[in-house]
Amino acid sequence: MPEAIQAVKGMNDILPPESARWEWFEDTVRALMRRYSYLNVRVPIVEPTPLFVRGLGEVTDIVEKEMYSFIDSMNGDALTLRPEGTAGVVRAAIEHSLLYEGGKRLFYIGPMFRHEKPQRGRYRQFHQVGVEALGFAGPDVDAEVILMCRALWRDLGLADVRLEINSLGQPEERRAHRSALIAHLEAHRELLDADALRRLHSNPLRILDTKNPALQPVVEAAPQLMSYLGEASLKHFDALRAVLDAAGQPYRINPRLVRGMDYYNLTVFEWVTDRLGSQGTVCGGGRYDGLVELIGGKPSPGIGWGMGIERVLDLIEQSATAPPAPVPDVYAIVPGPEALAVAMATVEALRAAGVSVLMHAAGKDSWGSMKSQFKKADASGAHHALIFGADELARAEVSIKPLRDAAAAQSARPLSELATWAGTLRTA
Repeated sequence: MPEAIQAVKGMNDILPPESARWEWFEDTVRALMRRYSYLNVRVPIVEPTPLFVRGLGEVTDIVEKEMYSFIDSMNGDALTLRPEGTAGVVRAAIEHSLLYEGGKRLFYIGPMFRHEKPQRGRYRQFHQVGVEALGFAGPDVDAEVILMCRALWRDLGLADVRLEINSLGQPEERRAHRSALIAHLEAHRELLDADALRRLHSNPLRILDTKNPALQPVVEAAPQLMSYLGEASLKHFDALRAVLDAAGQPYRINPRLVRGMDYYNLTVFEWVTDRLGSQGTVCGGGRYDGLVELIGGKPSPGIGWGMGIERVLDLIEQSATAPPAPVPDVYAIVPGPEALAVAMATVEALRAAGVSVLMHAAGKDSWGSMKSQFKKADASGAHHALIFGADELARAEVSIKPLRDAAAAQSARPLSELATWAGTLRTA
């Protein structure tokens, strides 16, 4: 026998009953997006490598260390499995002129890929839900996408998630801050680790996001970007705060919040929790007004967020707010082949009427005893058993036995009147 082939490390199978929780989460997200009038967009998993190099920035962890990139053996194109969703959505908006008639509110759900060490909350294939509001420049839409997250936490039954916000200002303001930051870091050069030294002149803002405890005193004493913001940037940030205050949404201004991509400006934010250890960020995003032009489109503002589905589901599991795995309404008990045709026709009619039915399947040589079938019916979690016995078939009936209510009596129903009693079997 050949050796069994296993999944790639860090790329996980999602099996029942766990997959039911994913479906519930995705259904909840889609219902939320309908309420906010965001429309679904689906873009390729594979994109040209320059899209991410140009969009995310060459000196970022994602581009330098984590992308799954390869050369297409057929035509020599440089391709990459998407490590995030924003760049691909913006590319699609440019390519298909989605903004020609005005702004678009979009959302996506799907897998992303980053080559990093697999650990709790970080996988090589992971899944995101994200929103992108393209063509809107005001702080009102900043507040909208943030408050949308709050609504999702409510719909999911999550309370232990808090909001942190910051403003990165505009490029010229960041340049002035960048010069002051480099001077500060140069003055403490002997304390910088190899990663900080490498980024010192290429991307010093990312040093503020370091997880190295030894660098924390240097980072804490660094000049803050907020001190370099001009009147327009401060006005934008104050307007966002005013909406959040009016909506009763608490937040903390975190001056070290910079996010991991180069394309952000003005508003950035994260939703964080203490319940997932070091992987405490469950959603993050911000404004990226220069990205459309950077990728090759006409200048147009944008803002969005990305949410790791695995992390949110982990948080839901810890909070015990997920619904139970779905169970069938009915388990159909079929004594033998003589009952199969009637049983099959009946369960198909029930399914068409919205009843979920799990039908007993024959083994290789036997249908199994009625006793064994009843055990399987009970183990399935079904609320009722449908019995297609010889006596029932002779009367053109089916017996219905309640499985979750010991006080309820078994009854017989005419097959010819299925339309009148099918609805009584639905439990959801």
